[in-house]
Amino acid sequence: MRDRQDLRFCTGYDGTRLAYATVGSGPPLVKTANWLSHLEYDWASPIWRHWIEGLSRHHTLYRYDQRGSGLSDRDPGEMSFESWVRDLEAVVDTAKLERFPILGISQGGAIAVEYAARHPDRVSHLILYGAFARGRLKRGGGEAAIDEVMTMYKLFEIGWGTDIRAFRQVFATQFLPGASAELFDAFDELLRQSATAAQAVRLMKVSVQIDVVRLCERVQCPALVVHASDDGRIAFEEGRLLASLIPGARFVPLASRNHILLADEPAWPAFLREVDMFLGGGSAHGRIADLTPRENELLEHLARGLDNHQIAAHLALSEKTVRNMVCSVLDKMGVESRAQAIVRAREAGYGVGTHA
Repeated sequence: MRDRQDLRFCTGYDGTRLAYATVGSGPPLVKTANWLSHLEYDWASPIWRHWIEGLSRHHTLYRYDQRGSGLSDRDPGEMSFESWVRDLEAVVDTAKLERFPILGISQGGAIAVEYAARHPDRVSHLILYGAFARGRLKRGGGEAAIDEVMTMYKLFEIGWGTDIRAFRQVFATQFLPGASAELFDAFDELLRQSATAAQAVRLMKVSVQIDVVRLCERVQCPALVVHASDDGRIAFEEGRLLASLIPGARFVPLASRNHILLADEPAWPAFLREVDMFLGGGSAHGRIADLTPRENELLEHLARGLDNHQIAAHLALSEKTVRNMVCSVLDKMGVESRAQAIVRAREAGYGVGTHA
């Protein structure tokens, strides 16, 4: 990776100044804003530095600070989910990106889903990590959920700008339960650098009300959903739900407790491998990324060893249609036979545990 990132600014629909950064070379990869960031601090932080390095190995990585945080305007007039989506539109339009993959982390996943549903012609691939379709107050839980959220608001208001670290570290333990004391300190500093207490509460009030459940079915591009199995911030079930709502989405659980994967845990290189294969960075599996959601379903059945008659029954299609789809899949994967396709599909994680 280059020793520096290029920082720029653009203007949102309402005049809000948004800071965005690029690093790396190659085709674009756009990372949507997630809750609390600072482009300059993240560049050197042990919390996010390895993410920036890993994601920019094969791509030009675009990232930006959400309104209300980092180098973007700290006190914008509007703070809403609609404003977040329109800020993403402003960044990619200013950068003159035409078609690109999007990575959405945590609440950034919902922004990515909304954008992909609105602009199917511009999103080539959708990657969602630790993401959710429903904010905390949209998942049920009644008064207990409301009490939980109100308690977090109060913790921010009381402890955010003080030297009493215990307040902020209640939040840090949800994000990084497996972190060292040094990483806890780095995360604590990230919170202080990224936003004021008032803006942190404004951001969270929008996040807990997110609901993109009905939009997920409108996603047309290939989708990869990755979630830590013991995520302490966003429940694993929310990741499973998200994957089930997006047509043909591939779901990959990772063995981790951390909402933000750490550089020294096995789940981190596993995540990068999944992203590389999905986006075509792995030479053996690159063209799998070109498959449509429906073709991904077919490939899953192929990897399980099903014949055309069985696949037709599962997909409610005629055998002739299945034969044509198989030919298309083989062509996109760059293989000559069904057997080669099955081998590559299984290497990429399709049909795992279902074949002999």
